[in-house]
Amino acid sequence: MEFLELARKRYSCRKYRDQAVEKNQLEKILEAGRIAPSAVNFQPWRFIVINEEKMLKQIRSTYARSWFQSAPVVLVLCVDYKESWKRADGKEHGDIDIAIAADHMTLQASDAGLATCWVCNFDRDKCKSVLNLPKYIEPLVYLPLGYPADEPSANHEKRKALKDIIHWNKFEE
Repeated sequence: MEFLELARKRYSCRKYRDQAVEKNQLEKILEAGRIAPSAVNFQPWRFIVINEEKMLKQIRSTYARSWFQSAPVVLVLCVDYKESWKRADGKEHGDIDIAIAADHMTLQASDAGLATCWVCNFDRDKCKSVLNLPKYIEPLVYLPLGYPADEPSANHEKRKALKDIIHWNKFEE
């Protein structure tokens, strides 16, 4: 599959089939995150795989959306701020690194016929407690993962035209 076809195939899934994700597929998705580029190659990520019912119930309690309850796996992508690179002006790049890894993972999932949805609006403090995270580990993204039980919405194809977002050589209003 060509890259643009794969990128267009990926969508935010909000309904998952009651079907386990095979370990080999899960490992490919995790590998896609592992090989993602990061600032200064510091690789400050920690990926927590939630696939046991007891832990799924606890992590689901941190994001109260009904559709979230159907995902058979939740990947919690965290940044280790002790290991992340900071630019000279103090700009933290761990958050960017996690976003790149998450994007790699979502695309690998789509390539395998699985679906994901970025979730960032969860109860961070409760998540940290549930997962027993130390202060320097920050959960940034949930990726619910599973076989889709829905279809991409009509909004998936709605994107701004290139002419509306591209500036050649300098920014012009």
